Amino acid sequence: MAQARIKGVLSPVVTPFKADLSPDTRRFIAHCKWLVSQNCGLAVFGTNSEANSMAAEERMALLDALVASGVDPQRMMPGTGACSLTETVKVTAHATKHGVAGVLMLPPFYYKGVSDEGLFRHFSEVVQRVGDARLRIYLYHIPPVAQVPITHALVERLLKAYPGQIAGMKDSSDDWPHTKSMIDAFAKAGFDVFSGNEKPLVENVKSGGAGCISATANINPGAIAETYTKVGAPEGDQLQKKINDVRGVMQGYVMIPAMKHLIAHYGQDPGWTVVRPPLVEVTAEQGRESIAKLEALGFAMPGLRQAMQQAAE
Repeated sequence: MAQARIKGVLSPVVTPFKADLSPDTRRFIAHCKWLVSQNCGLAVFGTNSEANSMAAEERMALLDALVASGVDPQRMMPGTGACSLTETVKVTAHATKHGVAGVLMLPPFYYKGVSDEGLFRHFSEVVQRVGDARLRIYLYHIPPVAQVPITHALVERLLKAYPGQIAGMKDSSDDWPHTKSMIDAFAKAGFDVFSGNEKPLVENVKSGGAGCISATANINPGAIAETYTKVGAPEGDQLQKKINDVRGVMQGYVMIPAMKHLIAHYGQDPGWTVVRPPLVEVTAEQGRESIAKLEALGFAMPGLRQAMQQAAE
């Protein structure tokens, strides 16, 4: 039986931390379950998860706990990429054994100016060392941060070498023409292209893309998921405008601490504001300002407070 492909809207789930900066498993699971209830998939350990501030063992322990809590692994696309080849293999193999829908894989990003040949060897080693037919890799193209691009030529070569394992891409270039060029070049080959945020969601799906993996799906999952399901419907463009307005507010702040502040506010759980250094919390003034701007748009996080309260009981 063929493995189902994950599509739609996914959130790079923000990671809650306790006062001692250790991962807070209870809050993490509660937030993941709330996201799933809003028809949102889980790209745990993505950029907005502070994943690169966590050890591999911490990420694997959180994934173990999330699966044990009953959340369907087929709703998950954990981030597993690292500069270290051995760490990438370890975390990828661990996630794949859990039966996740796929893994989101950063290129090794410390060395700049690396060639397509070097990247091909890296991804090839991961595929071969994991050695699991269930492995599905979604390449993570985020040149503004990694400064190591995933090129068309590299995608073409990887698809030819590993058609069963190279499943798609998250394009966080914030360059819609580039995203569309990837869709046009590879979607017919079964390569699923996700936009790195919700701004081009309607265009992505109309063009044959798979949806979006967006930071703000942490706080606005239901509205973004509804936009995905209404692509092509009369109200689709209006829904797109509304989610773009929320995104516009959030882009005025440092995204991770700002989202955690909103979760703490709407979930009535102040423990959510903790971030790991080098990040710092938003100021009280910034928090009040962001909430005022969002509520002027009619923003809400329905069901979040109840989900947090149930998890605390």
